[in-house]
Amino acid sequence: MKKIFLAFGMSLALVGCKTSQGTTPEVQPVVTSIDLVNVIDDRVRVTIDPAEFKTEETVFYIPKTVPGTYSTADYGKYSEDFKAYDYNGKELKVQQLDANSWRIPNARNLDKVGYWVNDTFDISGEGGIYSMAGTNIAKGKNFLLNLFGFIGYFQEMKEEPYRLMVTRPSDLIPGTALTVQRTENKEGAASKVDVFELNRYFEVMDNPIMYSTPDTTSFKVPGMTVLLDVYSPNKRFSAESIKPNLERTIRAQKNFLGDVNNTDKYAILLYLSATPGNKDAGNFGALEHHSSTVVVMPETMEEEALDNSLTDIVSHEFFHIITPLGVHSNEIHYFDYNDPKMSKHLWMYEGVTEYFANLFQVNQGLIDNQDFYDRMNEKIMNSRNFDDTMSFTVMSENILDDEYAGSYANVYQKGALIGMALDIRLRELSNGEFGVLDLMKALTDKYGKDKPFNDEDLISDIVEITYPEIQEFFDRYVSGTTPIPYHEFFNKVGLEMQEGQIPVSYLLKDQATPYITLNEMGAIMLRNDIELNSFLVAAGLQGGDMIKSINGTKYTASNIYDLVMTSLEWKEGENIRLTIARDGEEKVIEAEVIEPMAKGMKLVENPNATKEQAALREAWLKS
Repeated sequence: MKKIFLAFGMSLALVGCKTSQGTTPEVQPVVTSIDLVNVIDDRVRVTIDPAEFKTEETVFYIPKTVPGTYSTADYGKYSEDFKAYDYNGKELKVQQLDANSWRIPNARNLDKVGYWVNDTFDISGEGGIYSMAGTNIAKGKNFLLNLFGFIGYFQEMKEEPYRLMVTRPSDLIPGTALTVQRTENKEGAASKVDVFELNRYFEVMDNPIMYSTPDTTSFKVPGMTVLLDVYSPNKRFSAESIKPNLERTIRAQKNFLGDVNNTDKYAILLYLSATPGNKDAGNFGALEHHSSTVVVMPETMEEEALDNSLTDIVSHEFFHIITPLGVHSNEIHYFDYNDPKMSKHLWMYEGVTEYFANLFQVNQGLIDNQDFYDRMNEKIMNSRNFDDTMSFTVMSENILDDEYAGSYANVYQKGALIGMALDIRLRELSNGEFGVLDLMKALTDKYGKDKPFNDEDLISDIVEITYPEIQEFFDRYVSGTTPIPYHEFFNKVGLEMQEGQIPVSYLLKDQATPYITLNEMGAIMLRNDIELNSFLVAAGLQGGDMIKSINGTKYTASNIYDLVMTSLEWKEGENIRLTIARDGEEKVIEAEVIEPMAKGMKLVENPNATKEQAALREAWLKS
C-alpha cells in the first residue's frame, strides 16, 4: 500500500562476472549474508557484497518506509557499527548522512559492507514500528526476518539480482513463500546455509522469512498451495490446530474470487507473542506481501478468539493479492523506500480490500446477512470519529504528513464504506449484473501486477470500464468532501436504520468509546458519563465503580490493555468474579457473562422493501 517512483540505477554501469567465452554475460548478484548462528548481544551480523562500481561514490540505504505500513519506521536506527571494506579487507571511509543512509566516497575500491542489526520486538514501544513489520532475534528459538529490517541496498542497484545466504542452526527451518535454491552444510551438522535467489531488491523486501523449530503444514485450494508456519513459544497452538479454520476461510475466499489468481503459492507466517509489550511483540495484525503475510497475535488468546481474529485478519491480507499487489500505481511499483511518494488510492488498496474481507463472508455463508449489516453499521459509527469531509484522495496522497497521519485508521472504516457504496451504485446501474469485484477483475485484466497505472488516470479508467455516472460518485464522495449519505444507498437495497439494541464489546462500545477510564488516581473506573451496556448492568455494576481485580487478576493503569484483551475472550454462560470499590467500600460481585448490547441505530432489512430492492440486495450480497 505504499507507492513510489522509479529508480535511476541504469545510468551507473556495473561490472558483472562473465561466463566462458562465447556465452552471454551473467550479471553478478548482490550477495547478502545473514548469520543467525553467531548472535552477539541479541544482534545478528549482515554482510553485503555488491558487484564492482565504476562510480566515484555510492550511497547505501536501509529503508525508511516500506510498502503497506504508511508510516516512517527508520529501520536504519537498528543497525550498528556500519563499515565498508576494500578488496584487501581495509576499512574505507564512510559518512553517515542520516539514520538510514551512508555515503561511501571511494566506491571504485568498495568490496563489501557489514553491520550488526538489533531487533525491534524487545525495544520499548518497538520504536513505533508495527509488530507485523518488525523483527525478532531470539537466539536458537526464533528469527522473524522482515528483510527490510536487515538488508539494505545501494542507490544504483535496486534493480539488480540479489543472492541471500542465511546461516542458521540446523534445527531451525525457514518459513517463507520463497524457494530455497540450495542448502549447504557448515561447521559439520551444527549449522546450515540456505541460499535464495531474488530478481531485485523489491523481492527481498517482499518476502519475509521466519526461522523456528518446525511447526508447519500446508493445504491446497484451486490454483494455489497455502503454507502455514507457526511460532508458539509455549506450544499453546500448532499449525495443525490452526489449519482447519484458515483452510475454510481461504477456500471460501478463492470461491468468492473465482478465476482471479495472482500467485500459485501463498505463505502465512504466524508469530504468537508470549508476553505482549514486555520484550515481545505488543501490537497485533498482519502485513501483506505478494505471496505471503506476516501475522502477529498474542499467544494468550483462547482458541475460538484466535480463530475469529485470524479469519478477519488473514482474509483482509489475502485479498491484497487483488490490490495493491495485483492492481497498483507507479508509486507502488517503483517504491522509493527512503523518499516515498504516496498514491491517492488508499480507498481502493485498503478500503476495497477491507470491504471484500467482510463481503466474502456473507457471500460464502460464513456469516448471515444481519452479521454483515452489523459490521457495516459499526464501521459507520467508527468513521464518525474522523473528519467526514476530508477528501480521501488528498488524505491518501499525504498520509505520511502529520496533518493526515491520524486519519489512516479511517481507511478500514470509511474506506470500506466507500467500497460498499460504490458496489451498490454499480449494482444499481447494471441491474445487479456488475459490482466492485467485477470492476477489480476488469482492472486486473487491464493492468496486473507487472503493469502499473498512472495515479491520475485510475478514476477515469474506472468510469470508462463502468458507467459515466460513476464519475459523479468519485467527484462527490472520494475526491470530494461530501459525506456519503448512507441512508440513500441502503434504501436502494431495501435496508433501513432503526433504533434498537446493537452488539458491543464487554468493555468497549466502539473503537473510540470505552466503558472504562482512569480516574485522577490512575485507578480503572467504569465511566459515569455514558449508559452502560446490558452485561455491565446485569452484573450490578455502576458508573464510578473502580475495578480492582477480575478472576483473581489485579488490574491497574499498567495492565489496562490486558484487561480489555482478556474481556474479549469471555464466553457467554461462564461466571466471572469481580472485586470493585464503590463509595470507598470494597465489594465482590459474581456475574454470569451474557452478550453485551447497547442502545443505538441498527441497520436492518426493511420488511416493506419492493421486489426490485430485494432483488438488488440479493445481487449485492450473493452474486
